[in-house]
Amino acid sequence: MIQIKKFTFNPFQENTYLLYDDTKECIIVDPGCFNKSEREELVSFIQSNGLKPIKLLNTHAHIDHVLGNSFVAEKYNLGLELYNSELNMLELAATSAKLYGVPYDGSPEPSNFLKEGDQIEFGNSVLDVLFVPGHAPDHLVFLNDNQKFLIGGDVLFKGSIGRTDLPGGNHDQLLNNIREKIFVLDGAITVYSGHGEETTIEAEVRTNPFF
Repeated sequence: MIQIKKFTFNPFQENTYLLYDDTKECIIVDPGCFNKSEREELVSFIQSNGLKPIKLLNTHAHIDHVLGNSFVAEKYNLGLELYNSELNMLELAATSAKLYGVPYDGSPEPSNFLKEGDQIEFGNSVLDVLFVPGHAPDHLVFLNDNQKFLIGGDVLFKGSIGRTDLPGGNHDQLLNNIREKIFVLDGAITVYSGHGEETTIEAEVRTNPFF
């Protein structure tokens, strides 16, 4: 069974997710840890639970989701995995960091590119990759239908959606993709968002003011 640990990091209050199962293999999604205390918090959890990180994933490459890429990659000797066209956004992250005034160590080049239909394997667990652009031009989400959860990045929030006024954002595309890719899934699925509290697909279908 997959366990999900959420960390809320950096001035943007971004949610970093660590997923692990009984084998103790784990994956780290969107590491936002950008200072010493946040990095120590992540490492302490991994050490105290005897976990072995085997994958570093980005749902998308906005600065708040990649601030810890370099640290995690170097600490655990991991390659970065994300959608291939998000490389352009990753290259813009340094400029974004300067605009927001946050320290940024850069990011390693991706070692593997993900696409819709791929599966992410760790331990005895599998996540399915879905392509849901709109907030970012090439945004991915990670689904486990058996345990009814979705690591959703900045696509869908509790009572809201990802902003689309950033470079590469497209409001209509995001709304259409949520309807066609997310709302068609089992309503019982819990959505672990990139900011704020988790929600369920059923709750957002019924109450989200954007729909």
